[in-house]
Amino acid sequence: MVLDTWDEKLIEKCFYGICFSPLSATDPKFFGFSEFLAGLALMILAWTIADVRYHFRIKVAPLPLQMITFSVVTFIGIFTILTDLWRASEWLVLSQTLITSAIWQAFLAITFLATFLIWIWFAFIRPPIFSKLNSKRYVNTIYKYIVEGVSTNLAVIADELTYSASKIIKYAPERGRFQESENVGRGENITNVELYAHNLLDLIADKRFCKVIIESSPITALAFFEEVTIQNKYKVNIPIFSRNIVNEAISNKDSFIYHEAEWHDSGLIGETKPITYAVFSNFDLVESIGTMFDTPLFKWDAEQWDAYSRVLLITLENLLEKRFINHYHTIYRAMHNLEMAVSDLYKLNGVTNIGENDTYQRLRVVISFIEKFLKLLEEKRTNERIEFRSLDKGNYIDRTIYDYLVNMLFDIICKASFIKGSSTELWGIHHNTIWSEFFVSHSFNSYVGRVFKFKLRRIIYNEILKMDEFPNFQGAAILGFCLYVFGLKINNMGSSYRDVKALHKVVLIWTKRNFAALYEYNPKIAEQCLIGNLTYDHDKLRIIHTFFGNPLKREITNIYFDVDPPHEKFK
Repeated sequence: MVLDTWDEKLIEKCFYGICFSPLSATDPKFFGFSEFLAGLALMILAWTIADVRYHFRIKVAPLPLQMITFSVVTFIGIFTILTDLWRASEWLVLSQTLITSAIWQAFLAITFLATFLIWIWFAFIRPPIFSKLNSKRYVNTIYKYIVEGVSTNLAVIADELTYSASKIIKYAPERGRFQESENVGRGENITNVELYAHNLLDLIADKRFCKVIIESSPITALAFFEEVTIQNKYKVNIPIFSRNIVNEAISNKDSFIYHEAEWHDSGLIGETKPITYAVFSNFDLVESIGTMFDTPLFKWDAEQWDAYSRVLLITLENLLEKRFINHYHTIYRAMHNLEMAVSDLYKLNGVTNIGENDTYQRLRVVISFIEKFLKLLEEKRTNERIEFRSLDKGNYIDRTIYDYLVNMLFDIICKASFIKGSSTELWGIHHNTIWSEFFVSHSFNSYVGRVFKFKLRRIIYNEILKMDEFPNFQGAAILGFCLYVFGLKINNMGSSYRDVKALHKVVLIWTKRNFAALYEYNPKIAEQCLIGNLTYDHDKLRIIHTFFGNPLKREITNIYFDVDPPHEKFK
């Protein structure tokens, strides 16, 4: 009777020529709902323990992988349940078909495995990069991570961006392609992928993100700047990113700028300077970007300004290889920033032990920059003919980079001339730190060096001559600087003195003729000329320079300089 029942169940049933037979419950089963659940559990476990890097890769894949996976898993789950139910119930299936129970199970298993392998492909084998297919998802995903601001996550994202740097720069439109209108960023012929690339460069300019790049993934900065240079796309939307990267690199004393300093400090990396040269050695890149040397003034110490001057010299070295080297505002602005680094020299008033003072150390950094830049000019511009006339900062049209460098040193001398303190400290600042670097040593005797010194002497003398028409504290301070550094007597000894002998003579002549009259006109202005151990004997009409010898022997030496009686010139 059982056999009859079984045989009855196996009877085919045909409807309109289409035959059906019951699905055998005894057919082999190798991929059912239980196997699906086991595989799904492993997939969920893999997704759960995967870190941010692999989550990011899946989210930015060229395909909407998460939605596709959800759809496929739902499809396979439903059909494995139905298949098991069909088999258990021995419901009818088509008799004449190539799709057997085993083939159907294999199809579901292969589909499930293929989904998992696609995840593996994008997460591990071939990480996705920025492209036309995923540009929107790419930008939106990075936006989410940057807004969250978790440093560990941002470090991973920064590293992942390295792989996409080439494509991002490739698709990013240059500034000239955007219309100058209220709808900047939506100019004609700007495709969606180009717009997303443009916005992405804005997005990664976030200060927190740039800080993470410097701390954890400087190779990202290297990749972007190298691609800008390779593709010759200097005007893409990278100015804010560049400024923040450079500022963070200088602010962080553990960044590549400090590690890539010199060979004896960092070995091969210190000698080759891969990131430093990629960022700073291309003057055209620096000038086109325009913001790379913008600085947070008054926040850096001497060591940070030294790093700033070092990378600026790398850019200047490339500039000096070109035919024309003048009227580049990026360079002038960077030099002005260095000049402003010592705008607080007045803080050295009365300071003892200045060697440990940060303001004094910044002064040494800026003077060292001027000295090194002048040496570069001597090496690179040997055959250049330079106008001897000296132009102040107000003449923007005719001023050359030589004039700017001279005025930079002159402005520092102006600030330093107002410092008050002991004779020892003043001599260390005025003579040893500032003046002797350019005039006392036997350096800078080339044509370029001689022109530089001539221009500086002329500016100093012109500033003193301005007091003929209008006595002022600035001119008086410069006169005091010269009297203190040069002394009250002409020195006919020493070849290094020849560079300042002419200036020394005219300074003494002006002082002899006008000091008494200046004192009568305005004693406070006249006293500005008396710095260090310089004093004025009003009754005897003479300036006194006092030298202290051995303190145990109480040795004191005075040098007297007689001045002419007061005249009516300043009345």
